[in-house]
Amino acid sequence: MSLLPSPLAAALAGTGLACFAIGATRRPDPGLKLTGLAVLAFALAPVPAYADQFVEAADNATIDCELARGELTRIALIDDGFANVSKIASGFPYNDFQVTHEPVRGDIYISVPPQFAAGRVSFFASSKAGYVYKFACRLGGEEATQLFITNPALAKAAATEWETETGPEDAAIRLIEAMASNAVLPGFTARAELSAPRRTGGIEVQLVAEYQGDELTGQRFLVRNLGQESLALGSEREGPAGALAFAYGRDALAPGEATSAFLVFAKGGLD
Repeated sequence: MSLLPSPLAAALAGTGLACFAIGATRRPDPGLKLTGLAVLAFALAPVPAYADQFVEAADNATIDCELARGELTRIALIDDGFANVSKIASGFPYNDFQVTHEPVRGDIYISVPPQFAAGRVSFFASSKAGYVYKFACRLGGEEATQLFITNPALAKAAATEWETETGPEDAAIRLIEAMASNAVLPGFTARAELSAPRRTGGIEVQLVAEYQGDELTGQRFLVRNLGQESLALGSEREGPAGALAFAYGRDALAPGEATSAFLVFAKGGLD
């Protein structure tokens, strides 16, 4: 048996595994120079010290951040909460920072007095999920700020739990149902993956979205009939080799019409 049983399956495999960037070489347009310079200037503009900060950190990681001097800094663990904070007390209230634990959400609030002598603050914190972080933070402006921390391990655990609620085949079918309804799945990363359309005969296939979990990956395609005859999609139920599940949004596709196709495979890609 062929690894790619049908032209449509071949197009799906090629589109899903080889996403080409959209764009083409063209002559420089002088009219775009001012716009480009304006965008560059905006991108290089200094960010205010009180802007919210977002950090991704693993267990035992050192988190470099900025705390407000003379104001409060809120630190929140996404999908987790602080259980304990360990710091050294200086013995001088005017030259020490305070940590307040908010028990309902699990956030902590750091208060650094304006006369604090050092330029940096460091402490350790453990979370309710059992992760430990070291904070090594510099002192910034006098405006309250927030720091949000995500740990990829939490998302992986959530994705694993969702995938193992049923067997692998049922989980693949559930993932197709979720993609068809644009559902948000716990621990999964869902993103738009707009690839260049790939044409095989009178069929055009384009990857439009991808869901990544712990062990499963799901892809959604847009299938368009560019031919002169209707396509009987119901008779082409066999996906690319290595696919755990494969389905179309419709059983038939008239000339000029389009529908979705869904492909689920295990981590590591197709065979």
